[in-house]
Amino acid sequence: MIDLFEKFPLLKRIVSSRAFPFLVIFPNLVFFYFFLLAGLLGTPVGSHNIIVVFVWIFWWFILITFMVPFGSRIWCTVCPLPAIGEWLQRMAFIRVRRGETIKGFQGKFFGLNKPWPKRFQNIWPQNAGFLVLACFSGFLVTRPIVSVLVLGGMIVISTILALIYRMRSFCMYLCPVSGFLGLYAMTAKLALRHKDPEVCKAHKRKECFLGGDRGYPCPWFQNMSTMERNNYCGLCMECVRNCEKNNIGLFWRPFCSDKNIKGYDESWKAFIMITLAFVYSVNLLGPWGIFKDWVNFTESGRWPGFILVSLSIVLLCVVIVPAIYWLFIFWAKRLSGNKDVSIETLFIKYSYCLVPLGLLAWVAFSIPLIMVNGSYIIAVISDPFGWGWNLFGTASFPWKPFLPHWVPYIQIPVLLLGLYYSLKSTYEIGEKIFPSKDELIRSLIPLSIFLAGLTLGFLRLFAG
Repeated sequence: MIDLFEKFPLLKRIVSSRAFPFLVIFPNLVFFYFFLLAGLLGTPVGSHNIIVVFVWIFWWFILITFMVPFGSRIWCTVCPLPAIGEWLQRMAFIRVRRGETIKGFQGKFFGLNKPWPKRFQNIWPQNAGFLVLACFSGFLVTRPIVSVLVLGGMIVISTILALIYRMRSFCMYLCPVSGFLGLYAMTAKLALRHKDPEVCKAHKRKECFLGGDRGYPCPWFQNMSTMERNNYCGLCMECVRNCEKNNIGLFWRPFCSDKNIKGYDESWKAFIMITLAFVYSVNLLGPWGIFKDWVNFTESGRWPGFILVSLSIVLLCVVIVPAIYWLFIFWAKRLSGNKDVSIETLFIKYSYCLVPLGLLAWVAFSIPLIMVNGSYIIAVISDPFGWGWNLFGTASFPWKPFLPHWVPYIQIPVLLLGLYYSLKSTYEIGEKIFPSKDELIRSLIPLSIFLAGLTLGFLRLFAG
């Protein structure tokens, strides 16, 4: 691994500045406010409104294709959704207010500062939220006003919760996008970690977690001395500013370095995400017009079809796909011949096999979005509200797919790359579970068939 802070000292100085988070979040908040205005006041035609075109075509493509695989949760660093709530919570944009509002945590906080309810300290609420958004995706990605209600609503909710609960409880436990980012950040090449574990052990005061004179406590409740995964690190860099021992590095590492799924909530997130990648591809990119009519029931009037599709999505994500996976895990357990390894252990640990393939399936899904619909971006930057403006002379740029015949030839190697990393990661996980290589190889046979079947399904959908 390469420590980017050591290789690029200027980068370390930039993120160590107290002004850093504000200077990258505030401009993003201004753009976001502009997008919300466009959604409220601009044309209701999604392809001519900047909130739909930029958020659901441009931002989504950049997020899933580049930000997550290479930058982990770097979107959380600049995300405007929780910003207002965090500023109100601290009553400051940049400076650290000294004090001890919460026992053991340094920094003056305003609001009730309640702990997030223990029963919900998991990502089940995020799983449920993402499923709800998935059921209404036909409206969310085509109607500006729906995007305003959802995205603006998330700002309102995160702000209210920041005045009730500690730090970024909304981001950590409730934000549906956060759960998505947390799962796939496990594959990312970028990771914030301690450099020397012995230094952390010897240093009793954990400023990275509790805060100090130079920064607030970790808004994500992460202790850098023990953190070993990207899942819940929002890359806010408070720990970097706080660490008195200069023992935190920003590492460039191999793809899919984090492989430890820790609970059923994370396993179900993997089931949900890979299933939705397939469902979205069918609904938005597939040739079956009836599904599009059912999803867009306000135009077609087919309420029963919408209800059927929504129930099918929930059942597929929550019951059917996990049940099929369990059957393959049961087969893997029996085939391995190891009586000491439980089905529960295999079920949770091996569910990581869906993470690399799921991420690359989402990338494959996103490719036609930008290649077929990317020309809308050129037009809408000149006429963001759809009012007939021509700010940069590109408003009349026609809809023109870019090399659409190349789409499947890009999607196929992307999916095969996902299959490769899933098989490779599953083997490496199995090495830590089974004492015998023979047991390991036998356990991988069902999983390999399962992953190959999923990949063939995506290939059939994308490439025909």
